[in-house]
Amino acid sequence: MKEKILVIDDESSIRFTLGTFLSDEGYEVRTAEDYYKALSLISEMDFDLIFADIILGGKTGIDLLREVKERKLRCPVIIITGDPNIKTASDAVRLGAFDYITKPVRKNDIIHIAKVALQYKSLYDKSEKYRSNLEAIFRSVKDGIVTVDKELTVVEINEAARSICGFSSDIVGKSLYSLSHDCEGKCVEAIVETVEKRQSVEKYRLECRHKGRPDQVITLTTSPLIDSNGVFSGAVMVVRDETPLAALERDMEERRQFHNIVGRSKKMQEIYSLIESLADVPTTVLITGESGTGKELVAEALHYKGVRSDKPLVKVNCSALPENLLESELFGHIKGAFTGAIKDKIGRFQKADGGTIFLDEIGDMSHSMQLRLLRVLQNMEFERVGDSTPVKVDVRVIAATNQQLSERVRLGKFREDLYYRLKVVELNLPPLRDRLEDIPLLVDHFIKQFNNKLNKDITSVSEEVQKMFMEYMWPGNIRELEHTLEHAFILCRHSMITVENLPPDFRIISGTRAPLIKEETDYTQEILKALEKTGGNKAKAARLLGISRRTLYRKMEEYGIKNDEII
Repeated sequence: MKEKILVIDDESSIRFTLGTFLSDEGYEVRTAEDYYKALSLISEMDFDLIFADIILGGKTGIDLLREVKERKLRCPVIIITGDPNIKTASDAVRLGAFDYITKPVRKNDIIHIAKVALQYKSLYDKSEKYRSNLEAIFRSVKDGIVTVDKELTVVEINEAARSICGFSSDIVGKSLYSLSHDCEGKCVEAIVETVEKRQSVEKYRLECRHKGRPDQVITLTTSPLIDSNGVFSGAVMVVRDETPLAALERDMEERRQFHNIVGRSKKMQEIYSLIESLADVPTTVLITGESGTGKELVAEALHYKGVRSDKPLVKVNCSALPENLLESELFGHIKGAFTGAIKDKIGRFQKADGGTIFLDEIGDMSHSMQLRLLRVLQNMEFERVGDSTPVKVDVRVIAATNQQLSERVRLGKFREDLYYRLKVVELNLPPLRDRLEDIPLLVDHFIKQFNNKLNKDITSVSEEVQKMFMEYMWPGNIRELEHTLEHAFILCRHSMITVENLPPDFRIISGTRAPLIKEETDYTQEILKALEKTGGNKAKAARLLGISRRTLYRKMEEYGIKNDEII
């Protein structure tokens, strides 16, 4: 596109002469005979260069120059004057005119000064475009940016820095030390270090401890400003607000320990989500899983995370009481209901009114108790032993078992209708061997717990112990891990638990995730050691060896091991 030039002069001959010279050079030229016609043209189109006579009737070229500046037009203005010595010509340059030329105008002078002015404008436009882009980036970046010169005077600051750091809007031009002192000032220290040493500084995850933002966490980087010639001019600081990410990580950290349950594996995350979904509903929940997997902790989380948390949580171990006592414990009795009933007693269901009752080991309940429990679950109503007055309660029922209730139903040992009444929602806890990635977290958890309990200062387990823990089958699950660490804590005299601190029977059978007994190998000595450790108890010995009791009997017969060989 042709560059556009405006020529303003009250003499038509000058307008014609300049217009001809410039048009011959390929420029698009417009002319105006006075100030007002010039303003009209300036309003209609953008010019790349303006030639303006110093005298324009009632106005001057200086007036036009001021108007150009006021409108923030980026075109250079060249003043034409008949007398180069007059004061207005020098004032024009001082006020921002690109240059001035004298009459009579000469072609070579006009063409030369036009080329120089247009080259200047081209460079200025590129620079301005570059600056505008930088300013747009500077404004839009969500990280805070602060630049200072080598005297530590603030040169630039973007809106994000004001927001993150709470800086005032008039900080530009002031000393860095006048920045807000409502925080610990770690960013100021970093910039000062960069200016003094001319080296970058990185500070990761700083807690600002800002009075207005006590939880704010930032990451900052400071770098020296050095141009291509190696000239140092100051420093720039970039501040990133990490508070949302830190909050998310704290939330993930909480997910490593939901209520009192420890674990961050995918299976445990699913358990946590299910607990949250079930916490506020009255639905009956059946918790299943092997012994030692933490079923009672899940029952507690279901209660204390829900709307009934301010009401009682009553626990009953159904396998610990004979049938006649279990009935009395659950539903209560009146005085004289049976031998030994010397006064009225409130049952566990009534004590749990408004709250939750946790029925552990539900699979060991007798048939008659199963029937009575079924009726209670249907109507939330029962009678105390020896009494015919119904008692109405509002109780959320959570049951747990380490048995396969579906198999017991098939064998006729558990009522099918009660099974489905309990299993409205089943929450199955994985064994520890299926969530090995949780073992380091559990170890850390128990280390903190036993340090408090036993008044010790143990910090970790050795790599060899950790390896053994990760390779062991853990038939007793989390409870076995807890007891193993408690034993080690008692024996440990240093800050780190080593293999020597572990229980002897654990050291015998650990070291592989697969069962210790393999078909092609004679493990007579291992079997004898396991039986010796357990005092001849074959069920316990089988668990120590990581095999079933039936396999242990078969191996004893195969290897010719007799009971009298056990010391």
